[in-house]
Amino acid sequence: MRTQPNIVGVHLVFEHLGRVLLQRRAPDAAFAPATWHVPAGHLEAESATACAVRESREELGVTIEPQDLRLVHVLHHRGAAAGTPRMQLFFHVLAYRGTPRICEPDRHTALEWHPYAALPTPLVDYTAVALTAIAANRPFAAMGWGA
Repeated sequence: MRTQPNIVGVHLVFEHLGRVLLQRRAPDAAFAPATWHVPAGHLEAESATACAVRESREELGVTIEPQDLRLVHVLHHRGAAAGTPRMQLFFHVLAYRGTPRICEPDRHTALEWHPYAALPTPLVDYTAVALTAIAANRPFAAMGWGA
């Protein structure tokens, strides 16, 4: 076997009164158009927590301190096209300043709180797997790797 790089995705799990904050992606989005997803982004030349801080500011207009993030789930994901595998990191946001709002209207059309027991559809497939695992306190899942 050979070593294969993975793309790292950083996801923000905001919770309030048993609900999770989701964004509906724009209908013309390259990835998952018109589909619900947690606020997220790809790791750039930064730490995972720095990415989460950056994405919270860019997508939601809120400020998060790195110490207010807790890693709650890792999802090792390989899509149906068997492209580059992805390591998806899900951070629970313990505290933040500001009110979440849509800051990228070209990328997101709605921002809503949904109960874990009644997540909207369509929801990004791996996000559904991760949120179900988070609700059950399972820290890891793998998806798309076959048997």
